[in-house]
Amino acid sequence: MVLTSHAQLGDTGNKTGFWLEEFTAPYYAFRDAGAEVTLASPKGGQPPVDPNSEADEALTDSTRRFSKDAAAKSAMSSTKKLADVTMDAFDAVFFPGGHGPLWDLVENTDVLRLLEAAGRDGKVVGAVCHGPAVFRDAETPSGDYFVNRRKVTGFSNSEEESAQLTQVVPFLVEDMLKSCGAAYSCGPDWSPHIVVDGNLITGQNPSSSEGAAKAVLQALEEAGTAG
Repeated sequence: MVLTSHAQLGDTGNKTGFWLEEFTAPYYAFRDAGAEVTLASPKGGQPPVDPNSEADEALTDSTRRFSKDAAAKSAMSSTKKLADVTMDAFDAVFFPGGHGPLWDLVENTDVLRLLEAAGRDGKVVGAVCHGPAVFRDAETPSGDYFVNRRKVTGFSNSEEESAQLTQVVPFLVEDMLKSCGAAYSCGPDWSPHIVVDGNLITGQNPSSSEGAAKAVLQALEEAGTAG
């Protein structure tokens, strides 16, 4: 699981980072299924949590579970540096969202290296909400956009407008995916919407996090690498 190290929401003076539920729901889906999970981020160590995702109205069963889970919090506080991670030891890579990835994961050479390796070796790639931002500069071995002609979803323009951040973010995930040739779809704002295209799994928003993770597990099972 690859998390952002970026904590500043543009030039607003507000904080951002990863969205807590988009980490905790997949994390526990993976762990409860018996998967071994490694956490990584560009800078390593403790990645920043979007403070809005820790507000009472944003809490969920998985975030509450995390708040009482000393082992999980310890793992979170000591993420590996992305530069030290290769795809060789992993069957899948998953990108939680939050607005932070829009700034530091998009042009990150280590992210692009992982995606290139995953694409080359047919490994499972999952991303939720703003996580699909990582596909903007990613290419296949043949030089196509990673998501060209692939079915995907991600945080919608209307959801970004609802969050009143359309003029703050460096780009809109929906528009970017379409510009990369992806077959983008979305459901109603804030409702679960998961898209599976072979070994590429994407979720639209926070409520899609657990479903996206379960789809990743299903893809791993079909590939014979689950458990």
